Amino acid sequence: MLDRLPFLIGLRYVRAKRRNHFISFISLTSMLGLMLGVAVLILVLSVMNGFDHELRTRILGMVPHAKVESRTGMVEWESLAERLMERERVIGAAPYVEQQGMFSVGGRNQGAMVNGIHPEWEDRVSIIGRHMQQGSLADLEPGEWNIVLGSILARRLGVGVGDRVTLLVPEASITPAGVFPRLKRFTVSGIFNVGADLDAGLAYANIEDMQTLARLGEAVGGLRLELDDLFMAGSETRAIIDELGPGYRGVDWTFSHGNLFQAIQMEKRMIALLLTVIIAVAAFNIVSTLVMVVTDKHADIAILRTIGATPRSIMGIFIVQGLAIGVIGILIGVGLGVLLALTISDIIDGVESLFGIQFLDAGVYFISNLPSRLDWTDVRDIVTAALGLTFLSTLYPAWRAARVQPAEVLRYE
Repeated sequence: MLDRLPFLIGLRYVRAKRRNHFISFISLTSMLGLMLGVAVLILVLSVMNGFDHELRTRILGMVPHAKVESRTGMVEWESLAERLMERERVIGAAPYVEQQGMFSVGGRNQGAMVNGIHPEWEDRVSIIGRHMQQGSLADLEPGEWNIVLGSILARRLGVGVGDRVTLLVPEASITPAGVFPRLKRFTVSGIFNVGADLDAGLAYANIEDMQTLARLGEAVGGLRLELDDLFMAGSETRAIIDELGPGYRGVDWTFSHGNLFQAIQMEKRMIALLLTVIIAVAAFNIVSTLVMVVTDKHADIAILRTIGATPRSIMGIFIVQGLAIGVIGILIGVGLGVLLALTISDIIDGVESLFGIQFLDAGVYFISNLPSRLDWTDVRDIVTAALGLTFLSTLYPAWRAARVQPAEVLRYE
């Protein structure tokens, strides 16, 4: 019976109506603090996981994991692509021609990067084909001078499918009449939307048309590579360049978007640390609660000691009481945090629709919606940390209770 005594009495102290309402208030405050701390930590980490996932799948789905270029021009690109595809980590390769330029329509000007692509090869290295709002990459036929624009870029230019846009490239053409900027009129054949800042500054045309515009002849700008592990892009790119020789150069995604990924990881760690401190403060409020309970229950402790309860059993009573307060708060916090993590995107979308506002601008935050991705490993770690802090907060009050001397207490009863 004495083995069950700490558990039974500890739970009874949690359920009992206290004479001291201040103790009850402190207990409730500790429980609410744990609940809010756990819920907010789960929600924030889920949002940060969502940003991380969107970066990997959307932005890095459009941005090549690695690019290989030749200093003398890449003419025999098909054989080189097949050669690189034989490497273990390379799962896709496609040719490209990049051209920075400015679109002009009816007095509206907008700069963008135009990628000349091979429509049949592009799906190997990019997700653009799965994010076409209008039109298709198959419409980019050579000689037709068609172009696919990002949705934000098309909106800023005020154009849609079937409209014509003029592309000015930063190279001059020398004619008998003088020096003029090189320009070409394209027909908008499609619009894509990946929900990222790339929608505002990226366009796609047929690679043969871009070869003609850039005066490359049969050469392409290089090969875009898709890898099975994007975090191996740096080492894999260096290995490829070492194998191909000094006539080639390579660059990976960390040069263009590596800082963003590192910033997300750093912010995730810092936010987790700060919110863990909040949980710690709430957990250690249990210390003051239990200290007051121990003071209030001196007589009960003395009586239990006189009927045979050991100091260890007395410690167990208050450890159980503190853990019960913590577990209740943590469980409610986990339920609330998981619910918010699973629905926060819909909640934000509803608020944006209701009030006609936009919380995230793709031109600033890289994506236009608030992503959330619940990771049960994070939930497990949060619960473990909160329970550990709660347990630590019960040790000092329980130790004080175990040191109560029955004779001294009962002398004045």
